[in-house]
Amino acid sequence: MPSVVKFNVLTVPEGAGATLEERFAKRAGLVENQPGFEEFQLLRPVEGTDRYLVYTRWRSEEDFQNWVNSTAFRAGHAQAAEDAGRSGHGHGHGHGQGGPAATGSELWGFEVVQQVKAAE
Repeated sequence: MPSVVKFNVLTVPEGAGATLEERFAKRAGLVENQPGFEEFQLLRPVEGTDRYLVYTRWRSEEDFQNWVNSTAFRAGHAQAAEDAGRSGHGHGHGHGQGGPAATGSELWGFEVVQQVKAAE
């Protein structure tokens, strides 16, 4: 069975990237031990776009859905909301110190059909 890749595409206004990155750094450790989790990357835009990509790879769609419905997922998002609430702005990765960190979010899903790794 091929791995499943999910991209959470976050629209991030100019100047809010550092806030978003800090929020994700604080959530480190919440996904790594989830059954079926394979990889995470937070991708910063470098070519004029305002969209960050949150890349995760999972053993199966079922594993991804189990994580989304898990207490660890809810805890991570609740912590982000609490941190943002302390700064007086909104909640989640959407709002934080200095205004919104992300103003929009889309979820893209893919199956891995080919994978090439560097020769060792």
